Amino acid sequence: MKVQSDVNIGLVGHVDHGKTTLTKALSGVWTDTHSEETKRGISIRLGYADIEFRKCDECAEPICYTTALTCKHCEKDTELLRKVSFVDAPGHETLMATMLSGAAIMDGAVLVIAANEYCPQPQTKEHLMALDVIGVTDVIVVQNKIDIVSKERAIENYNEIKEFVKGTCAEDAPIIPVSAQQGANIDILIDAIDKKIKTPIKDSDKPSKMYVARSFDINKPGSHPDDIKGGVIGGSLVQGTLKIGENIEIKPGVENKKDGKDAWISLKSEIIGLNAGGKDVKEVGPGGLVGIATKLDPSLTKADSLSGSVAGKPETLPNILHNLEMETHLLDRVVGTKKEKDVAPIKLKEPLMINCGTTTTIGVVTKVKGNVFISLKLPVCADKGDRIALSRRVGARWRLIGYGIIK
Repeated sequence: MKVQSDVNIGLVGHVDHGKTTLTKALSGVWTDTHSEETKRGISIRLGYADIEFRKCDECAEPICYTTALTCKHCEKDTELLRKVSFVDAPGHETLMATMLSGAAIMDGAVLVIAANEYCPQPQTKEHLMALDVIGVTDVIVVQNKIDIVSKERAIENYNEIKEFVKGTCAEDAPIIPVSAQQGANIDILIDAIDKKIKTPIKDSDKPSKMYVARSFDINKPGSHPDDIKGGVIGGSLVQGTLKIGENIEIKPGVENKKDGKDAWISLKSEIIGLNAGGKDVKEVGPGGLVGIATKLDPSLTKADSLSGSVAGKPETLPNILHNLEMETHLLDRVVGTKKEKDVAPIKLKEPLMINCGTTTTIGVVTKVKGNVFISLKLPVCADKGDRIALSRRVGARWRLIGYGIIK
């Protein structure tokens, strides 16, 4: 059985449109596990679930597509098509930075739109623009909650979606009517995902580079000192390979004030465990989501404190950047609000939110002369040519305004 996933697929869209329920319908995993998520009924952190897409050779399309080992129609064993990792992004407007961090590790996306609300809702539009900005091009639209609307409303909503996606990366995307709650049309959705979202070509021969999206302290309170386990990081390996026993470096690492100045020290440790698809493995390559157990002090990894970092073999990672020069590409309109505004040019001394890989930081514009120069509050680990998302403070929220290319 294949352990590591081939592709990362994001589930994005407006809050309460059914992204987490759809993840559960596909995988059987409820990704909202944080106590505050359970209490509030919304996703707050990035959720993950590994899923095997399978096909029954005995049954006709589309009922032949499933995630089960045995076909429910003819009870024959099913054949593995592909293993995928789903990234469930929060849809609330206050959590846009988290969604942008997740988009950095998405190879394709499923845009979830509820049929019982007018399309587009503010974050439906903002998430679709984010996919455009990050460069995610393989998109499928799910028209969810068709079980609670009339046939006429479903058709009306379909036409709203077709009009909304014109001129975007989802213009030619299939629109699949689904009831995630009832599990209706999940087989058709699996078929569409398998055909539309291709497995990206990633180079396992290049130096290893992993975007860290989560980090954990897996020790229980009161654990005996002899039983303490090292910190764990999780994310997506975009190139290269990693093996148990190899050394690993994490950048930017941790802040260390020295002689009154801020300095950042990269972290180095040994890989003592690897996990892919919920199974322990000895080696991981590009694709899918992986967990890495290290010998790091778990206090350094608790509560996602290393999320946004880049990990790989020592001395092979990009430089730590405290200042950026970038070529900017701005949207025509600020999206995410009910009343949209034109995007004004970037100004001197203006604060901007920067999403680079899985890193979220704030920067202040120091120079605008052709390219834009920014001084960062927290450094990033990035290469020239990397694409970064730019957001501006509009009212009480950060709103996506475009992207930059690091020069």
